[in-house]
Amino acid sequence: MSPSSVDALLGLRLSTERLELRLGTEEEIAELARLADRGVHPPDEMPFRIPWTDRSGQELVDSAVEYHLRAREEWRPEKWSLALCVFLDGRPVGAQDVRGDDFASNREFETGSWLGHEYQGQGYGTEMREAVLALGFAGLGAVAAISGAFDFNRASLRVSEKLGYEPAGESTFAPRGDPQRELVVRLSRAEWERRSHPAVEIEGLEPCLHLFGVR
Repeated sequence: MSPSSVDALLGLRLSTERLELRLGTEEEIAELARLADRGVHPPDEMPFRIPWTDRSGQELVDSAVEYHLRAREEWRPEKWSLALCVFLDGRPVGAQDVRGDDFASNREFETGSWLGHEYQGQGYGTEMREAVLALGFAGLGAVAAISGAFDFNRASLRVSEKLGYEPAGESTFAPRGDPQRELVVRLSRAEWERRSHPAVEIEGLEPCLHLFGVR
């Protein structure tokens, strides 16, 4: 991606009542990784397709920074991944990804997220999902949002259910070698529009639209 395109994405911000979602600086991403190192999930569970939280210390910090920066470098309108940091009172508390594959033609986007352990159970997961749903539906004109969670990840599945997602199939992944059942869920634009939503302010989207494949 060109420097001007990166600059455009750096200006994209989503704001909810309590949270701000935006791309992070390398220092902020490193701080986010140190938060993850303090705990995201029980050690005997792995809720992610890729077991990135099995890393620790500086290895985890380095891999997190690499992941976020690589998402920007490899960005194409045909296949993009927006790796947002989630901030509360200026401090990173989690991450929210938004991904699009051939978004210009299918108008579907996928989301994934995590929160540091000390910030879970306070409604932030729902709030940050509402933010990216507003980006996808109101900002980018999507027709559907896709999410998924392993069958034991009740917290993630509850957020999806609360926001109106419907079952859309199953997948299987083996992040630690043993097959795990992922429940895939889908939220249609019609269902999203039918429901009321908290206010989400979207700043800096117009200069980025072409990067998402939106004309």
